[in-house]
Amino acid sequence: MGCHRKPSRIRRSYRLPIAAAPALASVAAAICLAPQAEASTTPEIAPHAVVTDAVSLPGSAFVRLPGAIQAQAAATHQASPAQPTKYKVKSGDTLSSIAKHFYQEEKAWTVLFWANHSQVRWADQISAGQVLKVPVKPAKIPGAPAATSPAPAPVAAPVSSVSGAAPVQAAVSYSGSGGFASCVIARESGGNSQVMNASGHYGLYQFSESTWVAYGGSAGDFGHASVAEQNRVFGNAIAAGGQSNWSAYDGC
Repeated sequence: MGCHRKPSRIRRSYRLPIAAAPALASVAAAICLAPQAEASTTPEIAPHAVVTDAVSLPGSAFVRLPGAIQAQAAATHQASPAQPTKYKVKSGDTLSSIAKHFYQEEKAWTVLFWANHSQVRWADQISAGQVLKVPVKPAKIPGAPAATSPAPAPVAAPVSSVSGAAPVQAAVSYSGSGGFASCVIARESGGNSQVMNASGHYGLYQFSESTWVAYGGSAGDFGHASVAEQNRVFGNAIAAGGQSNWSAYDGC
């Protein structure tokens, strides 16, 4: 006789060994962290930063940068070296006012004078319509010329009546015998043998008193020397290699 029994329900366990649980946890953690690692390759922007522009980074798409970084990049782009320019003189302009406009410094007018000496003979005389070169402001401002305007017309000076005083020489117009000397006279004194400028430079060649004495001029004659004596002292200066006392300023 058969035994009629109800079939027993056999439960199969699908539980993994306890040792496998940490491995599965590690896999899950790697999957969750992967998007974050990928996202970290994009530059992080602070949430409070003001974004003003986008730039392209190598190997990436356009990335928007904070305003401070963009402004710094713009400033670097604009920091190009200054370039020479030209300026057309207007009525009422002076070299000082033009220098103040371009260099923010009136005393830098000498930069403009020497850069345009071929057409500006006297610093005090520029004309409306002239086109001046405006070079880049140098690190060192050059010195001023000995005279900034032509000498006045020669006027005979009275002879001193004081006993023992050196006679006062009458102003004589003299242009030199040509060459370097004539160029210096034209640029320095305009031919007036007795002109004394505001800085104390004297005569046809606009000697300073120290240069006059250094090249054999009489200290007592400085300010009223004859044309012959001025030519002698100038000749001594040239013979001693003193041409650089004038050529650097007069362009002769």
